[in-house]
Amino acid sequence: MLRVISCAVLLALAVPGCATVPPGEAPASSGTRSPLGSPFADERYASPGAPLIIDRGDLALGTTVTFERLPSANEIYDVQQVYGLSRVVIALPAWPDEFAALEALKLAPADVDVAVLLPGYPPSRGAAEIWNLLGAPVRIIILAEGPPPGPAVIADLNTMRNLERVIAEMDQPSRAGFERLQRPLSFRKVVR
Repeated sequence: MLRVISCAVLLALAVPGCATVPPGEAPASSGTRSPLGSPFADERYASPGAPLIIDRGDLALGTTVTFERLPSANEIYDVQQVYGLSRVVIALPAWPDEFAALEALKLAPADVDVAVLLPGYPPSRGAAEIWNLLGAPVRIIILAEGPPPGPAVIADLNTMRNLERVIAEMDQPSRAGFERLQRPLSFRKVVR
């Protein structure tokens, strides 16, 4: 039972593969084990996968559907048929470069929380501006490494209407470079 509880905690931390291990069975080893013998020291638990967002204030029973790419219009329709749908999380591997790729998000139901996780800073002003054309209630969260490369990037971020938060992965958290950011800023430190 402890393995199941640990698995639930690790899901909240976006660890892949955890839900695929049946209760009562140890995960198959790939050869890398901790000296303490933790089953979660296995290599397949080392890299982040599809994230699971947990909101402490949300006590309702609900289902989160996660995409690791932009869903199509058919997939948005299909996801509405999921029992207890409360949240759709879209964790993108890169910033979309054209608006047509985002149009299916307009079809998301209004009563469902849609969160888009974008990696790094926008590669161009256009990449940031296409999110303003969407017109759908989509929360955007950016996870980037280090401070922004310059003040123009911060200006681009400030133009994004649905940008909810920037999370900067840094060894030493510092607001240097973020002084003009008009959105909440968080820091993340990954210990490997």
